[in-house]
Amino acid sequence: MSEFTKGTPILIVLQNPREKCWGLLDDITTAGVFLRGLDLNAFDEWIRAIVHDEATVGLGSLFFPMWRVEKIEKDESIAGIPSLALQVEQRTGRKLEDLVQETEGPFV
Repeated sequence: MSEFTKGTPILIVLQNPREKCWGLLDDITTAGVFLRGLDLNAFDEWIRAIVHDEATVGLGSLFFPMWRVEKIEKDESIAGIPSLALQVEQRTGRKLEDLVQETEGPFV
């Protein structure tokens, strides 16, 4: 069974143009990757908006064609460095799943 199941926090590295995104996996198909997430460059700003109870766009529904996907990795804590999902929970004091439901509706 794959560790990359629906709702798994992942990092995805894309090419042409080079981008990095983070979020919750929706699906992986031969066509591409479906993700509820955001550009990694917006991660800190998104958390800051949540902490200060400011309006935020939240996590968007994204699709990346497989030809753009360079690498997908599970968002995991490594050598004492917390995963991005854990950082969200530590910095906001809220569960990631709850934040997704509040800003985007239920993750189905």
